[in-house]
Amino acid sequence: MKDIYIYLTHKDGVLDDSALELISAAKKLDGSAKISAVVVGASDEVLNEAVKSYKEVIKIDGDAFKYPNAEIIRKALVDIIPKDSIFLMTYNTFAMDMAPGFSIKMDASYAADVVDFEGVEGDTIKVVRQEFGGAVYSRSKLDISKGAVISVRGGVFPADESKSESGSVVDKSNDVKDTAANRNFIEIVAAEAGDVDITQSEILVSIGRGIEEEDNIEEAKELAETMGGDLACSRPIVDAKWLDKSRQVGTSGQTVKPKVYLALGISGSFQHLGGIKGNPFIVAVNKNPKAPIFQVADVGIVADILEFIPVLNEKIGDAK
Repeated sequence: MKDIYIYLTHKDGVLDDSALELISAAKKLDGSAKISAVVVGASDEVLNEAVKSYKEVIKIDGDAFKYPNAEIIRKALVDIIPKDSIFLMTYNTFAMDMAPGFSIKMDASYAADVVDFEGVEGDTIKVVRQEFGGAVYSRSKLDISKGAVISVRGGVFPADESKSESGSVVDKSNDVKDTAANRNFIEIVAAEAGDVDITQSEILVSIGRGIEEEDNIEEAKELAETMGGDLACSRPIVDAKWLDKSRQVGTSGQTVKPKVYLALGISGSFQHLGGIKGNPFIVAVNKNPKAPIFQVADVGIVADILEFIPVLNEKIGDAK
């Protein structure tokens, strides 16, 4: 098997939870392969956290990497990553921008939003993806004879909690030859703060299309209060202007790390699940037994949430 390189994402000096998930993904590909991490534009705190889990952490830094510009990072990685390697990263908006072009520059195979691997046969990896909103699983054979660039869906692999005994940082910033770009970072425009910061909530009751009407949200809000948590939602609820965007969970909303996540009438698209980190206890309620949310839920309940919510609210109230 080939060497595996993992791109680690970070924000505000904090390493993303996917750093440990991608170790599990790499080990499923080949438990004996050399696994190295690549960290671009990171603080010492991020690097110190990375070496706790990776024996080798490749550092790329400099003024050009203060903001994650995919155009520049692609060029840098071509100078650093061997062409016949396996390159893994988390599937998100940055990966959509960076990974396809990087695979072309590396003359390597490419697979996006992979949810599982089903073995390696010679120079072929069998990758599993979801199609049609998660209703169908597809299996494809990926030729890795010249290497591969693969983006992996966040949350589908368990976090690998094993620690590296002698991790070290290898600074390859000076190996980068070209940092010119046709597009430049201007500024970050922060979203307006909402009345509740769901990123700090330990218990979230999150509603989706299954709530059906705006008038039904009040019952879900009452359930959240009964459980001692906060109300959140998926994107369709925000698009309908029933709740503020500050309550939206997902790649285009907030990233949350609750201890308990109650998903009510949420199908479970990758955009929504991408906003859930930290391995919470997920309870999913949906009247569609084939809803993708059930693939990641610890407890799945097939039911109409409009009938389920008042019953659960009453039972919790009685228990208190």
